[in-house]
Amino acid sequence: MHPQLMLLLEIQDLKTQRRELQQDANAERLEAEHFHIELEHALAELDHKVAELENQLERSVRARYERIAKSRDRAVVPVIAGTCYGCFVSIPTATQGMAQPHRALRTCDHCGCFIYILS
Repeated sequence: MHPQLMLLLEIQDLKTQRRELQQDANAERLEAEHFHIELEHALAELDHKVAELENQLERSVRARYERIAKSRDRAVVPVIAGTCYGCFVSIPTATQGMAQPHRALRTCDHCGCFIYILS
């Protein structure tokens, strides 16, 4: 898999975890009771790791990612059976049938999300 795509997936996962922690009414209590961690500390750690990973992105990739992430929860989406799961539009057949689809960083022509193809 393309190294920049791997970074983007890690960033997206950490941001999803952060969002879930923030939205869960019981998260603070569970973090304190089971993990002995304050919620604010956990959120700060996630923010720090996200920033660290974002700094490893190439400038153009980071700029595109930030642009997409402003309007979408998921900037990196799978393509399943030829359909982008960011916008649910079919992607070109040439992109679907690539022998090594993850060698290059790809984006959906319709919604702009970074894509990875699942067989």
